[in-house]
Amino acid sequence: MKSGIRQFHRWTSIVFMATVVINTIALVMNRQATWIGLMALFPLILLMITGLYLFALPYLSKGRGVRRANEAA
Repeated sequence: MKSGIRQFHRWTSIVFMATVVINTIALVMNRQATWIGLMALFPLILLMITGLYLFALPYLSKGRGVRRANEAA
């Protein structure tokens, strides 16, 4: 499951970068619309959720590893 979330996070970052590029092109061409600016919001929220999970993962597994070591003893 961890590798699946990592892969999802990577692909979502690619989608986010594409939306940022599209937004920048729209700004340069003076075709800025609200929906273009908000287009990057959905992948950004997904990146935040998966990024926070991946950030907390080592801390969560540390606690589980200590419990397993104590249970084995």
